[in-house]
Amino acid sequence: MASCRTDECAMESLPATPTPGLPGVRYRVAFLFNAQLHQLMHGLTTAIALAADPAFDVHVIGASRAHLDCAGAMIARAGGAPITLSRAGSDMLDAIARAARGAVPLKLARLAGQLRHLAGFDAIALPERTSILLRRLGVTGPRYIHLDHGAGDRAVGFDPRIKLFDFVLLPGHKTRGRMLREGYLRPGAHAVVGYPKYDAVDLMRDPAWSPFADARPVVLYNPHFSSLGSWHRMGRAVLEAFAAQDRYNLVFAPHVRLFDDPARRAAAEADLAVFAGHPRIHLDLGSDRSVDMSYPMLADVYLGDVSSQVYEFLRTPRPCVFLDGQARAWEADENYAHWRFGPVLDGVPDGAGGLIDAIDAARAGHEDYRAAQQAGFAETFDLTDEPSSVRAARAIATFLRFDAVASPAEGGATASNRRK
Repeated sequence: MASCRTDECAMESLPATPTPGLPGVRYRVAFLFNAQLHQLMHGLTTAIALAADPAFDVHVIGASRAHLDCAGAMIARAGGAPITLSRAGSDMLDAIARAARGAVPLKLARLAGQLRHLAGFDAIALPERTSILLRRLGVTGPRYIHLDHGAGDRAVGFDPRIKLFDFVLLPGHKTRGRMLREGYLRPGAHAVVGYPKYDAVDLMRDPAWSPFADARPVVLYNPHFSSLGSWHRMGRAVLEAFAAQDRYNLVFAPHVRLFDDPARRAAAEADLAVFAGHPRIHLDLGSDRSVDMSYPMLADVYLGDVSSQVYEFLRTPRPCVFLDGQARAWEADENYAHWRFGPVLDGVPDGAGGLIDAIDAARAGHEDYRAAQQAGFAETFDLTDEPSSVRAARAIATFLRFDAVASPAEGGATASNRRK
């Protein structure tokens, strides 16, 4: 782990004290959410914090009406902020895209319709990588800022496209160290800021809510949507095991992308109808509660595979159980570092009580994993008493101000200069 902490080393080539930037300049910053609704949780509170600085004109651009409704609700819950909300795309584009491939319109189609609008910003902040194509599509003036999206171990989260961004926000030193090794980060072009999603979920989540009327321990089954996940090989067996017992309540809340296609979701709802009315099983195939950490905070035990949500769950150390249906040699593989946090099962154990017995054993033996969980969490999230969103906003502001002063003849953050 790096010896320096928080922003101290991550912004090593930026000035020690924030520069005021260019006199009279107001920076226009777009927070672009061009994917699934859950990505709002990774950047909206940073936008709210940045908008508190009068030198920044903040816009939030959402992929759908639902994005804007959610953003508006979060802004209101935070007490309001001078943020302009706008939509990428249209109802017609939504309808065409839904018919073609899913509930969220095609990213590229939305980008194509926003080129002129986005070219007018000094910076574009976004929590996904596809939209960096904007630069190749001719939107070369703005600086591109990557908002961290998740904090897992899988290689897919360490995307080579990260190095195409002008500035990168990171949750902790695990991610920073690996991205430096891969050559995706540059000195002065990244900052460790913690995890703004925690600020968002603390703002929106109802901590008193539960889908169950009794006090049985709750197990969260959270399979990932990728081929590495457990759902397609073991998911049905997991639900059947919990349906046949009376010691635990089960929340089945997979990654929202598992059933984000309407046709796939409808088929899953029909297939799982037998469990829908079960008093000890709660199914959530993609509601707002599946993205606001309601279930990771509610659960007593995490049952999963390769999702980064296990790290969110470990905000409070608790028992974990992992399902491996592919007999992986995972022990020395950093992509499965989180499997150190609990027992790993080679599939669902045989027998009616096999999986339930494994859950019992994980709870009884949790102390064997507590230290590893705490160390893994601390390495993943560099949290301080200051909200992560405030740290992220300050890092963006410092970068843009320094960039404008250091490169007055270039594009990007000096676009405001040209509009004065």
